[in-house]
Amino acid sequence: MRLVNRPLRLATCAAVVLLTAAVGCAPQDESPGGPRTTGQGKQSCDRGKLATVRAGKLTVGTDKPAYAPWFRDDDPASGKGFESAVAYAVARQLGYGKGAVDWQTVPFTNAFAPGEKKFDFDINQISISTQRKRAVAFSSGYYDVRQAVIALKGSRAAHARSIADLRHVKLGAQVGSTSLDVVNDTIHPDRTAAVFQKNDYAKTALKNGQVDAIVTDLPTAFYITSAEVRDAKVVGQFAGTGSPKEQFGLVLDKESRITGCVTAAVDALRKNGTLAALEKKWLTDAVAVPVLK
Repeated sequence: MRLVNRPLRLATCAAVVLLTAAVGCAPQDESPGGPRTTGQGKQSCDRGKLATVRAGKLTVGTDKPAYAPWFRDDDPASGKGFESAVAYAVARQLGYGKGAVDWQTVPFTNAFAPGEKKFDFDINQISISTQRKRAVAFSSGYYDVRQAVIALKGSRAAHARSIADLRHVKLGAQVGSTSLDVVNDTIHPDRTAAVFQKNDYAKTALKNGQVDAIVTDLPTAFYITSAEVRDAKVVGQFAGTGSPKEQFGLVLDKESRITGCVTAAVDALRKNGTLAALEKKWLTDAVAVPVLK
């Protein structure tokens, strides 16, 4: 029996040796947020030494214009505005000072379209979704989102108290946004919404009466009604629905080797209270806005 089993044992040992060698050389597929990341091989999260697009630099994308309250004065590099401040906080957490951060203009829908990215991460009020994850990678969420309706004061839409009250008004939203998803899926499943390439165009349409109301995220709605369209009001907000809840995430290339490192940085900023402090500083409290059901 020993003579019969000897070749099998030798073959088994050889297989184990080969398997061990292969595992030692294989990429480590660890969970997001851990010390290593998935992607093209393993990547250390050593501070300031990530596998970035440009060595020693962190390239961050966002759209232009860069809207308030997410950015101030259309200047992402200023550090002012919630998303500008978040981007620099993430950069510091990763070991990159302000001088090592390069900003790049990336149109909203291009950020999560399929294809190789020339940024390390993009920050532009982009909600994490299963569909988008087919084309890009996301960090964990840095902001919990609620959508809101804006209408001109005195209009029929301005008096809406429920979703049903909005079913007979013309609504618009930015293309590719979850705001548009709310219009199409929750309010007008049987009607075609007005779609705009940018929120600026949606605001103009509202001013000109081309639409009765527009849908944006809540902080943007506050800013529009307080600083840009003063004869408009925030009619109401939509309750967060579904699981997981809607969140903005940093967008990365699908094959990015630093996704886990960026997620770990976002998680650390949430845990130590930095994200909450930045939200309190730059974004308006939503408590007084009625919920549309």
